[in-house]
Amino acid sequence: MGRRDPAALRALLPRLLRTFKLSAALAALLGALLCLTPLALGADLDLEAFTVKTNPDGTQDYGIKVQALLLMTFLSFLPSVVVMMTSFARITIVLAILRQAMGLQTSPSNQIIIGMALFLTMFIMSPVFDEIYTEAIEPYTNDQIEAREALDRGQRPLHRFMLSQTRATDLGLFLDFANLSVDKPEDAPMRVLIPAYMMSELKTAFQMGFMLFLPFLIIDLVVASILMAMGMMMLSPMIVSLPFKLMLFVMVDGWALVMGTLVSSYGIGVAT
Repeated sequence: MGRRDPAALRALLPRLLRTFKLSAALAALLGALLCLTPLALGADLDLEAFTVKTNPDGTQDYGIKVQALLLMTFLSFLPSVVVMMTSFARITIVLAILRQAMGLQTSPSNQIIIGMALFLTMFIMSPVFDEIYTEAIEPYTNDQIEAREALDRGQRPLHRFMLSQTRATDLGLFLDFANLSVDKPEDAPMRVLIPAYMMSELKTAFQMGFMLFLPFLIIDLVVASILMAMGMMMLSPMIVSLPFKLMLFVMVDGWALVMGTLVSSYGIGVAT
C-alpha cells in the first residue's frame, strides 16, 4: 500500500470533525425529543392501571391492569405451587425410589418420571381444579365477584385437599412454631398448612418407598447368598438379580399396582 499524502489528510480532518459534530447534534436532538414526548402527552396517559376502588366493607381492589401484573408475577411461582401444594412430590419420590430399588439407573429416565408424575397429578387433582374453576375463576371472568373474593374462594378447595392429607401431628407442630391456636384444623392458615402438608407428603412417600424396596431387597439378598455359596465372588449380585427383579415386577403387574396405590392413597377410587 502506498503512503497517503499528508496534505490530503489535513484537508480531510476538518470534514470528519464537522461530520462528528453533526452526528452529536442529531443524537442530542433525538434524545430531547424522546424525553419531551411523554411530558407533552402526559394529559393523554391512561392511569387506570393505578386506580384503587374501596369496597363497602373497607377492602380495596386495584385496577384490572395491576391485577394482570400481579397474575403474571404469580405465574413465576407456579412450579413451586405444583410441587408443594399438589400430589406431585409424593408421586415423584415413590417413582424415584422404585427405580433405585430395581437397580435401574437411567430407565425410566428422569423425563419419563417427571412426565408420569405430572399427568398423574393432573388426574388426581382434577376434582380440585374443577372446583376452583367453578367457584372462583368462572365467576371472576364473568365479573360476578372481585379479585379478592375470587382468591378466597379459589384457595378453599386446595385448603381442604391439603388438610385431608396432612397428619394432625405435623399440623400441630407448625401451629406451635407459629404460636397459633385454632379451634379446629379447618381454621389453620395456608402459611401453616403448606409446610405441614409437605412434611406429611414426605413421610408418606418414604413409607410407600420402603414397602416397595423390601421385595427387591430380598431378591438381592438371596442372589448374593447363592453367589457367595458358589464361590462366585467376582460376579456382581446386582447384575444377576436385575433380570429376576424385572421378571417379578412384570409378573405381578407392578406398574398397575404402584399407580393404583398412589391414586388410592388420595382417596380416589376408594369407597367411603
